[in-house]
Amino acid sequence: MSKQQVLERICKSGLVAVVRAENGDQAKRIAEACLAGGMQAIEITYTVPGAHHIMEELARAYSPSELIIGAGTVLDPETARISILSGAQYVVSPCLNVETVRLCNRYQVPIMAGAMTIKEIVECMEAGSDIIKLFPGELFGPAMVKAVKGPLPQAQIMPTGGVSVDNVQEWIKAGCVAVGAGSSLTAGAKTGNYAAITETAKRFLEEIAKARLAK
Repeated sequence: MSKQQVLERICKSGLVAVVRAENGDQAKRIAEACLAGGMQAIEITYTVPGAHHIMEELARAYSPSELIIGAGTVLDPETARISILSGAQYVVSPCLNVETVRLCNRYQVPIMAGAMTIKEIVECMEAGSDIIKLFPGELFGPAMVKAVKGPLPQAQIMPTGGVSVDNVQEWIKAGCVAVGAGSSLTAGAKTGNYAAITETAKRFLEEIAKARLAK
């Protein structure tokens, strides 16, 4: 699948599951629950033990048309390269590392670098980040996105942190191309209630669709 196709599918869906789990089995079950809820993009973060092995297993189990596998919390180009070789189709970082962006662009893999300020957002765009991860989102709220889109309408922003079913419409209406959802989506895993994750995923997608229709 080409870089452009991956980006288009993520933006069309509007939702990325940020998976932070205690172990590989839990991470895989979260991924399965998200898929059952209609999601297409899963981000396995490097805070999960053996993250790249989980990516490899998911890549073997699902075709790119079924699941878009991403690597999260990628801090350097070495980790990005391991991720790509393990099956990651996009890379996400909490901050900008120019060498990581260069590597991803070299292999034509979408990169989402993190930023907190307008200056950092511009630096991410100048470096070649495809989407800007506004992080941590809960410190700013949707108003930040609306403010940024004034002088920077070309900025492609995806907030992570503080995004929930209750406020996702606000984020989308503010101009976000997608949102990253972590604990608000995957909380059920802590009690083994993976059905709750599936239902929450469905609700997220429904709210995103409503917001886009209202724009």
